[in-house]
Amino acid sequence: MRKEDKSTIIEQIAATVKEYGHFYLVDVTAMNAAATSALRRDCFKSDIKLMVIKNTLLHKALESLEEDFSPLYDSLKGTTAIMFCNTANLPAKLIKDKAKDGIPGLKAAYAEESFYIGADQLDALVAIKSKNEVIADVIALLQSPAKSVISALQSGGNTLHGVLKTLGERPE
Repeated sequence: MRKEDKSTIIEQIAATVKEYGHFYLVDVTAMNAAATSALRRDCFKSDIKLMVIKNTLLHKALESLEEDFSPLYDSLKGTTAIMFCNTANLPAKLIKDKAKDGIPGLKAAYAEESFYIGADQLDALVAIKSKNEVIADVIALLQSPAKSVISALQSGGNTLHGVLKTLGERPE
């Protein structure tokens, strides 16, 4: 491969890392062609971009970015596929559903601006809530007290109205 071609690929990888908020480094060494094809289909259905990539090119692409991705460098050994997505826990759920005997295996991940190194981090990654899930939780928490206050005001208003009506109808 020519040096110019490598530079172009490195730039494309770096642009993809910037485009997506989260990425997972996955070990696909032991996967056969059929399993790899099935994984690609599942990624496509889940809106996850899957790329099999040379470790040295990915390393150089990560080095070219402003953020320090050095905690991931030790994970760049063997055959590496990279999963890009905009929802932090989607690849973790996919890996957990599809993995048989640790294949495909999680090497490392960058999700929610944090590093997760090692296959033992898969459950922690599955548990990450997406931005929309966190927003829904916050809204639910905010609505609960407001609903209680509105409910109390409405019931109190009806009672107060009833009291005033009764007082107004009373003969003097």
